[in-house]
Amino acid sequence: MDEVLGRDTVQRLSAELWEDNNRVFCTGIGTALDTANVRRGFRLITSKAGIGEDWTPRELRHSFVSITSDSGVPLEAIADLVRHAGTAVTEKVYQHRLRPVITQGTEAMNTIFGRSRSG
Repeated sequence: MDEVLGRDTVQRLSAELWEDNNRVFCTGIGTALDTANVRRGFRLITSKAGIGEDWTPRELRHSFVSITSDSGVPLEAIADLVRHAGTAVTEKVYQHRLRPVITQGTEAMNTIFGRSRSG
């Protein structure tokens, strides 16, 4: 839209349409965000970060659970933070053990590159 109307025009229109709904996160005119707004904004962020546009906000939950779990946060606390009724879903669906995967990958790289240096 900015390219068609020009940035100044878009900003002026946004200011004229602004609704002060006392929201912390909102659209450019102050209205509530819906799922499409969030997904679109998230795709823009991941695209600008250079990691593609196939990511969804839901994947942040998996990362959050995995990272906090790997950092020693009790599963019960994590389940509460992500609003699960119990720990079963948190453990079976969201928790991905990162440390063993990272360790296994680094050990493989050490073996591969360590061998090539000494050989």
